[in-house]
Amino acid sequence: MTVSKFLVAAATILLSATTFAAGTHGGGHDHGAASGEPGKASEASRTITVEMYDNYYEPGSIIVSPGETVRFVVENKGSLVHEFNIGTPEMHEGHQEEMMMMVEHGVIQGGKLNHDMMEMDMGNGQSMKHDDPNSVLLEPGQRQEVIWKFSDNSNIEFACNVPGHYQAGMYGDVKVQ
Repeated sequence: MTVSKFLVAAATILLSATTFAAGTHGGGHDHGAASGEPGKASEASRTITVEMYDNYYEPGSIIVSPGETVRFVVENKGSLVHEFNIGTPEMHEGHQEEMMMMVEHGVIQGGKLNHDMMEMDMGNGQSMKHDDPNSVLLEPGQRQEVIWKFSDNSNIEFACNVPGHYQAGMYGDVKVQ
């Protein structure tokens, strides 16, 4: 990462912290519903490898068919914790508040996750497990799969909602054709 990209990312994180500091662990627990539903591995028509770097993805966009089930193999090749999350822009906006809480409570610590803190009860039966089927949260070097059956919604993207990452450009379009 160049110095200028690092400074932009750092400034974005600081601004995001101020913007989302009042966030709650409430909204958005319909994670991914408008973009589809969990898929079955046996129904995946193809596998797409997604590499996460510090504030961008490779590939930067994907094309899917309505009703298609895709296996995503997601690997974090960056030096920070990153997320791969499939949803609408509105869902990502709500989820960013939850991710801010994960930072505020010490769950996300730059390049590592405090797994013990992920079990913490946040009230209303909510925890910070980050176990939604449309999403993975990975430390550097980690790799996981997401199997997703896409809806016909054309307003879908994949994004990293760790504070400041989305704002720094870490999202990509899902083109449903």
